[in-house]
Amino acid sequence: MKACFMGLGYIGLPTAIIAAKHGIKIVGVDINPQVVEMTNQGKLHIIEPGMEELLQEVVNRGTLKASITPEESDAYFIVVPTPFKGNHEPDTSYVEAATRTVIPYLKEGDLFVIESTSPVGTTEMMTKIIFDERPELKDKIYIAYCPERVLPGNVIHELVHNDRVIGGITSQSTEKAMEFYSRFVQGTLHKTNARTAEMCKLTENSSRDVQIAFANELSVICDKANINVWELINLANKHPRVSILQPGCGVGGHCIAVDPYFITADFPMESQIIAKAREINNYKAFWCAEKVENAMLRFELQYHRTPVIAMMGLAFKPDIDDLREAPAKYITTKVMQSCNNADILVVEPNVQEHKVFKLTAYLEAYEKADIVAFLVAHKEFKSLPYREDKVILDFCGIYKK
Repeated sequence: MKACFMGLGYIGLPTAIIAAKHGIKIVGVDINPQVVEMTNQGKLHIIEPGMEELLQEVVNRGTLKASITPEESDAYFIVVPTPFKGNHEPDTSYVEAATRTVIPYLKEGDLFVIESTSPVGTTEMMTKIIFDERPELKDKIYIAYCPERVLPGNVIHELVHNDRVIGGITSQSTEKAMEFYSRFVQGTLHKTNARTAEMCKLTENSSRDVQIAFANELSVICDKANINVWELINLANKHPRVSILQPGCGVGGHCIAVDPYFITADFPMESQIIAKAREINNYKAFWCAEKVENAMLRFELQYHRTPVIAMMGLAFKPDIDDLREAPAKYITTKVMQSCNNADILVVEPNVQEHKVFKLTAYLEAYEKADIVAFLVAHKEFKSLPYREDKVILDFCGIYKK
């Protein structure tokens, strides 16, 4: 079998590699020539433990190659971003563009699957586009939706062992898609229809957003009440039916910080809790930035000089290089904009350079800083000793203080 993956990002590339590892011939397509070149050289353009070795293996074996254009295949997978527009309206233009790109290559009996997180009805919309352009293929190809469920940093294991929800536009499409995924997925494959599969992905991430919002709201309350939120949550979780998450400086990434808007945009009156959770998690980042700014003002009043501030972390979660929708990036930007003359050291150990921020090594920044704002719980930061001579703002639980 030959499969074409449209998109070689954080999900598309690992999925293509795992599929190639299991004997499927893969052509991976990306609009970025540098990504294509690196992939064909066996070099991973993302951070994912153990993945580069697998990439080198399948490239050397000839079961995976990258290209800027598709090739005729037996199956086509759309794994491109689905961001939202400025008004939090979902943007499916990348999905549509990728779909239109593969339409000329489709033939009878082919499988077409969307993995990109999408608003409800997207698969049906792409189906209409395909059949409008290729009416002779109606009822002769298989179309389905199958969202990914992986955790960055553990993708190799989770792509194989996690359950998958597969929803076709027909029962025959569902079966055809299940046949493909069964080649490398050891988790259970759950059958449904396309609309339910689309809503399932949005529901999973919205549920997590709501749970995180509770922890973040609790942290703001505890700050005002002079209570250690980390201790409080630990004690509350001793209850056999309570499992509160850990608070942070907001919610980022291309899933939890985005997907709930796909529900609130289409169902604004019905999605009250989901919308409020988004509001709370966005506010938490604003609140953290204000805490840093207030700490700077207090320092200046006490010591009559401008402090050195270390903003520790830019990624949206620990130990990865993904900065998409990262609250830490927003907080750092807001602090820099509000204090033009301050000496602000920006730290992100998983990124070598950034086009906006000048990065500083974490040990150097920690040593020089008067105020240290821990925004992301990277493993490097957990090795740093607590310093009483510094103002420590621990937004992610490095010291649980």
